[in-house]
Amino acid sequence: MTPFLLLFSAVSAQPGSEPSAAAKVQVVEKLGERLPLDLTFTDSRGEAVALSSLLTSERPAVLALVYYRCPTLCGLVLSGLVGSLRQTGLRLGEEVEVLVLSIDHRESPAQAEEKRQEALVALGLPPDARGVRFLVGEEAPVKAVADSVGFGYAYDEELDQYAHAAVLTVLAPGGKVSRYLYGVRYPPKDLKLALLEAAGGKVGTAFDRFLLTCYRYDPASRRYQLYMWGFLRGGALLVFLALAAVLGGFWRRELVARRRAGVDR
Repeated sequence: MTPFLLLFSAVSAQPGSEPSAAAKVQVVEKLGERLPLDLTFTDSRGEAVALSSLLTSERPAVLALVYYRCPTLCGLVLSGLVGSLRQTGLRLGEEVEVLVLSIDHRESPAQAEEKRQEALVALGLPPDARGVRFLVGEEAPVKAVADSVGFGYAYDEELDQYAHAAVLTVLAPGGKVSRYLYGVRYPPKDLKLALLEAAGGKVGTAFDRFLLTCYRYDPASRRYQLYMWGFLRGGALLVFLALAAVLGGFWRRELVARRRAGVDR
């Protein structure tokens, strides 16, 4: 739960009163669980799409559960996601998929498309870019997806708003939960490492895959921290390669010198 929701819950929940909407909100991590891929949603063009067609076995994905008319928190989540994605260097639709699903079953494809276009502009992508899907759906399938990743939310009738946490779920190819990123600002390094980890190193550059040996996810801080043994292993490899290059240079020079000596004789 974010500090904002904790504060809201503490203020609104009075002794003897019913728990507030925010008090019911929590994230229960379900690492290794798979999303129900047999569910169908509606995309921003009004077309029915199966979750199985969006979460393929080829690429990892980032899932954001928000709602499009949210006055504050959801916009911050999407802004943080877009800003971080731009700096990862990963190609949308080729190396990673982005799925944004509204938790408000009353919202329309038109609202989804409006938010999608805002995201594409911020990403510097054309209106028809692949790899970024904004979805709406009926209450039951939306709740099923939220439950599968442990995302709790509650509707506040008085405010006509949803209480929910600020979190992204990183999915391995095929829709298996791999990692959670909390807050509204996601360090590009953390997002990229989470996606590389989810994909088993099958996306990104060779240097990106090298970084996986140097960093480990720290559950306490919920961040990727420098892993000393991995760093030392990676550093030893670099030293070995540098030494091999130096020795190779000496060997080539000695070989040339011997050949010249043979010619002079």
